[in-house]
Amino acid sequence: MDMLSGFAVLVIFLVILAIVIVFMGVTVVPQGYQYTIERFGRYTKSLTPGLGFLMPFIDRVGAKINMMEQVLDIPTQEVISKDNAMVEVDGVLFFQVLDAAKSAYEVRDLQRAIQNLAQTNLRTVLGSMDLDEALSQRDSINTRLLTVIDQASNPWGIKVTRVEIKDITPPADLVEAMARQMKAEREKRAVILEAEGVRQSEILKAEGEKKSTILEAEGRREAAFRDAEARERAAQAEAKATLDVSEAIAKGDIQSINYFVAQKYVEAMQEIGSARNSKVVLMPMEATALIGTLGGISEIAKQVFNDDGSGKPRISTGSVPSSD
Repeated sequence: MDMLSGFAVLVIFLVILAIVIVFMGVTVVPQGYQYTIERFGRYTKSLTPGLGFLMPFIDRVGAKINMMEQVLDIPTQEVISKDNAMVEVDGVLFFQVLDAAKSAYEVRDLQRAIQNLAQTNLRTVLGSMDLDEALSQRDSINTRLLTVIDQASNPWGIKVTRVEIKDITPPADLVEAMARQMKAEREKRAVILEAEGVRQSEILKAEGEKKSTILEAEGRREAAFRDAEARERAAQAEAKATLDVSEAIAKGDIQSINYFVAQKYVEAMQEIGSARNSKVVLMPMEATALIGTLGGISEIAKQVFNDDGSGKPRISTGSVPSSD
C-alpha cells in the first residue's frame, strides 16, 4: 500500500512537471507587440503576435516591445531665441518601433532617451531663429525637428513619424510690446493706403482733364475743318454764280445784273439789321436804284414761274433766268 502510494505520487509529480514544462515552453504574444527571446542572457530571436514556443529553462522572454505608433509629450522648457528672447515651448512627438531587438538592446529607457533628444534639438532649432521667425514658421521648425530626431534615433530601431510644437509662449512684457508693434504697423499701413488712394485719385483726375482737353481740341479742329470746307464750297458756289452772271451779261441779259446786285443789297441789309446795338440804320444807297433792282428781281421771278398764276415752276435749263 505504501509502495503504490509512493508510485502514485511520483506519477503525479511527473505529470505536474510535464505540465509546467509545457506551460514554460509556450507563450502567447498579443497583437501590436513583439517579445525578444534570450538564451543564457543573449538575444536569439523575436516572437511576433500569436503562439510562440521556447526552450524551457533555457530560453526566456527578454523584453516586451510595443510595436504600435506611440505619442510622447515634450515637456515645457525655456528656450532663448537668436535675438535673446526667452520663450516657453512644448510639443508632442509620434514614433513607432520598427526593430524590437534594437529598441530593447541599443538604448536603455527608450522613451526617456527620445524625450531628452527632442528637448535638446528643440532648444537647438529655436535658438538659431529670431522670435518672429519662431512664431511664424512652426511648420519649418516641425520639419527640421523631425529630420534631426529621426536621424539621431535611427540606431534605436524606431521611426519618428511626426513632431508638433504645441505652444510658444513669450513673456508678458514681450507680448505687450508685440501688440504695440502690431498696432503701429497697422496704423502705418492705413496711412500708406490712404495716401495711395489720394495719389490714385489725383492721377485719375489729371488723366480725365487731359482727355477732356484733347477731346475739346479735336472738336475745335473738326469744327474749323468743317467751317473751312463750308467756306470753300460757298466760294465755289459764289464763283459759279458769278460765272453764270458773267455769261448772262455777255449774252446781253441786263436782268441778271440786277438780280446779282439786289441779292448783295439784301444780304447787306440783313447783316445791318441783325446788329443788336444799332437802333438807327443809315442806308447809303439810292432808293430808286433799290426799287429798280427789285423790279429786276420781279422780272426774273416772272420768268421762273408761269405767268398764268398756277404757281408751278417752269423747268429751266440754265442757272440764271434770261429775259428772252
